[in-house]
Amino acid sequence: MTSSLSSPTSPPATRPGDVARFALYSAIGLLVFFVPVTLGGTTTILLDHAVSLLREHGAGVVPYYALLVILAGTVAPFVTGAWRASRLKTVFAFLNIVGLTVGIAMVAGIGPAWLMDEQMGPFLFNALVIPVGLIVPIGAIFLAMLVGYGLMEFLGVFLQPVMRPLWRTPGRSAIDAVASFVGSYSLALLITNRVYRRGRYTGREAAIIATGFSTVSASFMVIVAKTLGLMDHWLLYFLTALVVTFAVTAITVRIPPLSRIPDVPYPGVEHVPEPKPTGNRFAYAWREALTTLREAPSLPRNIAVNVLDGLKMAMAILPSILSVGLIGLVLARYTPIFDWIGYVFAPFAWVVGLEDPLLVGKASATGIAEMFLPATLAADHASLELRMVIGIVCVAAIIFFSALVPCILATDIPLPLWTMVVIWFERVALTILIATPVVRLLL
Repeated sequence: MTSSLSSPTSPPATRPGDVARFALYSAIGLLVFFVPVTLGGTTTILLDHAVSLLREHGAGVVPYYALLVILAGTVAPFVTGAWRASRLKTVFAFLNIVGLTVGIAMVAGIGPAWLMDEQMGPFLFNALVIPVGLIVPIGAIFLAMLVGYGLMEFLGVFLQPVMRPLWRTPGRSAIDAVASFVGSYSLALLITNRVYRRGRYTGREAAIIATGFSTVSASFMVIVAKTLGLMDHWLLYFLTALVVTFAVTAITVRIPPLSRIPDVPYPGVEHVPEPKPTGNRFAYAWREALTTLREAPSLPRNIAVNVLDGLKMAMAILPSILSVGLIGLVLARYTPIFDWIGYVFAPFAWVVGLEDPLLVGKASATGIAEMFLPATLAADHASLELRMVIGIVCVAAIIFFSALVPCILATDIPLPLWTMVVIWFERVALTILIATPVVRLLL
């Protein structure tokens, strides 16, 4: 069946206001998500400024807002019956209760000493729960402008020759990749899920984007770089992490389990494949954008739908960050489990000649619990090369249980838990093998 998006013979006529609507909404979306702005001596994207402003002026309210979202996310599966849908959902539903308990302890400021340690509960609540709880619904307001009025289709036409051959995803997926690096993986996943549900990604394409491009934002990479003492090499670190992340993704899409995920659309939705341009590429890109623009709902309705989706995602994520993330931190600090897993990665570090392969292995292994943990373990190491590689592992591994895994599980993207664990292992091993010679060459 042919979709109107792929009809090259009947382009819609441009009406007065079409260009202005497309340009205005796209410009606002790009400005909010992608353009660094300096305010109060801090340079970051406007979305991050908005979140910081809310945190600063709503310091007395924001923790209670986060706790309310956690409460709603904990209660919802039991009210809807979703907790019975699968064993995994049952486990996460009860883990949410643990997360709610931890959230109450953080807001009340009362709890056992080990939980109230700055690197445990407060770290999860202040560095992850509050920013994610704010950035997802606020970002959803502007997300409607970024992805709902033709910009993805317009850019996709030009990026198709790059994205499809290298990463086996449509050209329109490039905006997801950029959204992660300069914005937020949670918002990028919200973009991916929405486009997948609309039939514009297949299940395999959505899975590739979720596990291959949904990195932590550049602002969080700054925290990693500061911890590892890499700020004097910030540009090198950022660009190398970007290149290595995408290089690893180009490999993982060609091997199981990603290569075996069914290449089919969301159930019950007609697939709208990205058509191949014919004739003038710019004219074709505008035609694709214009068709989407005409089919889009009004901006208020689109924003309402996106904000609701954002709140639902925040409800699903926040309790898991405080439960699964805390379990990971406890295991890393009080048990040898990551030492044992580290032995699996040590040979990869040894093969490429990194100093202290066992440390590299253990640090890399902790990343599955929380992406920031490898940086804390390698922070005091003398070798700049080793610290740089670990910093890249933090970013390129992508998958971690404290936040990204709950984010993905909150979507409709067909990624079972075991699949994500296997992909994580592949990405860590490949990152060590690829990043080390690249870093050695550039330092």
